[in-house]
Amino acid sequence: MSSVIVVFASMTGNTEEMAEAIAEGLQEAGIEPVVKNVIDTNAEEITKYDGIILGSYTWGDGDLADDFLDFYDEMDDIQLDGKKAAVFGSADSSYAEYGAAVDTLITKLKELGAEVTLDGLKVELSPSKDDKVLCREFGKQFVQSLGA
Repeated sequence: MSSVIVVFASMTGNTEEMAEAIAEGLQEAGIEPVVKNVIDTNAEEITKYDGIILGSYTWGDGDLADDFLDFYDEMDDIQLDGKKAAVFGSADSSYAEYGAAVDTLITKLKELGAEVTLDGLKVELSPSKDDKVLCREFGKQFVQSLGA
């Protein structure tokens, strides 16, 4: 059975809510994920999983969450060849760069050899009931991409 880790950064709880809903989708599809706040893990740990899902809110004018910066820098020291990956995050359309942290993480995962199997999932601010359904579906679709 495939193993999946969900690593997220959340300041107001929006991205954490998304992570929880994605984890529910993974569980519904038969995978028991490991879910961690980015401050409680390191980049080396994600290399131990078949599937990697990263989540970050976008800060300011398109920046990665401050909590994610050390982890992002540590990613330069790992290889993710053969790993499946996906990215999600909360965003705010009042900024010029909508959800740019999601795009930044997708680019980094691809640079490290991971196969990003789903389009980045961006949710406006706090996830609504419908957004949480999308998050659960995102988790289920990720399991399908693993071939699990």
